[in-house]
Amino acid sequence: MDWGKQNRLARVMGTGKTVMLAVDHGYFQGPTTGLENPGKTIAPLLPYADSVMLTRGVLRTSVDAASEKPVVLRVSGGASILKELSDEGVTTSIEEALRLNASAVAVSIFVGGDHEKESLMNLAKLVDEGERYGMPVLAVTAVGREMNRDARYLALACRIAAEMGAQVVKTYHCEDFRRVVDSCPVPVVIAGGKKTPERDALELAAKAMADGASGVDMGRNIFQSADPVGMIRAVRSVVHEGASAAEAFSALEGRTKGQGPAPSSSPG
Repeated sequence: MDWGKQNRLARVMGTGKTVMLAVDHGYFQGPTTGLENPGKTIAPLLPYADSVMLTRGVLRTSVDAASEKPVVLRVSGGASILKELSDEGVTTSIEEALRLNASAVAVSIFVGGDHEKESLMNLAKLVDEGERYGMPVLAVTAVGREMNRDARYLALACRIAAEMGAQVVKTYHCEDFRRVVDSCPVPVVIAGGKKTPERDALELAAKAMADGASGVDMGRNIFQSADPVGMIRAVRSVVHEGASAAEAFSALEGRTKGQGPAPSSSPG
């Protein structure tokens, strides 16, 4: 791996553990609850994220150009929640990602989906271009409505992504998640998924880290929380400090009730 690619990847992954802030939902969901005004949502959370995943449109319109926070640029899309989501193409070139000073690009793959081959070819094309320009590629193992999120399926999807050349894979946590991590030769970060109670989301993060994940890429469970800043700080304490879900939640509750400080984890 060339120095430039290593350097970009190190910005995203830091010491090998990462808290990514996912705010790319609008590329297929439109004005997601909590992201109606992206700039207002992102600004207070950005200091506590190791990187932010978003589209070029939101980056240009809603993030301060003085920000030094690493960007994981969403570069696949073309379908909305009104259509078949697996029918994606590459929407943003590597040259554009470089102009935007991205540290990595992200593309969804739909293993088992109607457009499996097309999505895998999107990944292959981006990996080729990433090698040419020194840009890491993160593969998102998107799951269709009919797919089971079990270890057998997720291990298949993650391994294919790594075999195709992705430097990082984003997937879902599941029972026997260690099997997924152990069979994938590149770092695996977990998706936060749909909004759940804060305690449950912190349990998810803690279990994933204990099972060998390299971090989380969490969105709705942070920006849809009653206390988004407190929640991302709680997530950081789990990922970077090894706090238990109970410890992180207790600190979050204390902050919410005004009875004590937020989790001690400082901004990245």
